[in-house]
Amino acid sequence: MKSMSQEALDELVKLHKRFMEGRVGGRRAILRKVNLSGLSLRDKDLRQADFSGCDMTNMDLAGANFREASLYACDLSNSNLNKTIFVRADLRGSRIESADLSGADLDRADLRAGGLSTDGQFSRGQEVNFRGANLAGAKLSGTLANNADFSDAIMSKVNLTGADLRNARFEGADLTEAEVKGAQLMGANMRSTILTGVQLDDIRGSGVDLTDSITDDNVGKPLDELDQPLAKLIKEHRNWVATVGQEGSQLDLSGYDLRILLSLAGEKLTALKAIGARWCGMDLTDIQIQSGNLDESDFRSCFLRSADFRATSLKGARFSHADLRNADFSPLFFESGGQKQASPCDMEGANMRYANCAGAKFKMASFRNADVAYADFSNCDLSGADFSGAKVDNAIFQGANLADAKFDGEPPATGKAAD
Repeated sequence: MKSMSQEALDELVKLHKRFMEGRVGGRRAILRKVNLSGLSLRDKDLRQADFSGCDMTNMDLAGANFREASLYACDLSNSNLNKTIFVRADLRGSRIESADLSGADLDRADLRAGGLSTDGQFSRGQEVNFRGANLAGAKLSGTLANNADFSDAIMSKVNLTGADLRNARFEGADLTEAEVKGAQLMGANMRSTILTGVQLDDIRGSGVDLTDSITDDNVGKPLDELDQPLAKLIKEHRNWVATVGQEGSQLDLSGYDLRILLSLAGEKLTALKAIGARWCGMDLTDIQIQSGNLDESDFRSCFLRSADFRATSLKGARFSHADLRNADFSPLFFESGGQKQASPCDMEGANMRYANCAGAKFKMASFRNADVAYADFSNCDLSGADFSGAKVDNAIFQGANLADAKFDGEPPATGKAAD
């Protein structure tokens, strides 16, 4: 695949503008199977242009106008598509994984299957891939997106009115306050999807798999079933911690849906027991839950910056798209038989896909059989961590400390530390 420089691309855009204005010397932009990775088309007018089969990864396309353009079988992964216009664009077979499409307009875009065959010819068969992309506030009304993959995508407040989403995959996606009126969703997979603030009348009864999905209905026990007000129970818990169990009582929130609280930022809940609790979307900045048991808890899309989880058990917990920057998952140490023993964090089987863990501390943590694909571990302390059996595809380890860390194969490249 041949490459193009930014200068050559800028010249092509100028000629295309003249073409769209009907001026002499203009020429429609037609680029097929060209490598444009890392270049910029920010705010450019590319209506009716043809970029079929191009590598458009890591590009700055924010505000660009691709109305009625052909981006057939393009790879737009990791690109900035903020407020980009794709009205009636041909995006069949495109790959848009982990891209930022917040506020983008895909009204009546064609997102059906398509792709390139092994001999480089255009063909049918590859579904559009939005896995992990940020589509917050995007407009997809009337799009043809049957069989498209939106797994783990951020789709809060997205407009899906009248879209053809038959057999589409939304597993693990966040569709908070999405508009789905008139959307065709027969056979769609919405397992573990966040659907709070969504009108479900058009979803239920369409053969949609809603297993483990999170709606406005309680997912677990409501807090009003506690035998005392939560504030009082927290006070009793702190007393229990301060007196090493001599007074007060341990707080047990296992199985409770805590989302109604919205925030527990800065709360001190050392040794909390909350197995299988639902925390989705909450602000838990600076929370302290050292030596707790939070197995199987759901922290998807939570704000957990600088949280303190030292020596906590988090087996099977879910952290996809959570903000864990500068959080502390280090071990705590104690004396036993005259020997200093470590009590590390246990995150075995946890799901941390697309989590932002930059600058966090995971010294000696266990990630055995965890899914950390696409997670950002930039500048993290992962010394002595165990990733045996873990899925680490496309995870970022730039500048991370991997001394004595264990991986099934060769340890990932760390590159240079970020500034």
